[in-house]
Amino acid sequence: METTIRVNPKTKEELDQFRQYKNESYDELVRKLIYLVKLSEKEPRLSQKTIKEIKEARERVKRGEFYTEAEAKKILGL
Repeated sequence: METTIRVNPKTKEELDQFRQYKNESYDELVRKLIYLVKLSEKEPRLSQKTIKEIKEARERVKRGEFYTEAEAKKILGL
């Protein structure tokens, strides 16, 4: 069963910034955010450095700057 929710246009813009890929659904995005909130309640010890590194990694992925598993294995000689 699906439902519709209303969000402020600014909220939608901010949600869109959390998308990891263009076709990521809002359901996937909201579920991911819920997961992260629950995780942060259980394990609130992420340092600001770790949070910054996660954000930077997400930006690299968005720009396509990453190795596939096959590429990494080739580089590592596996």
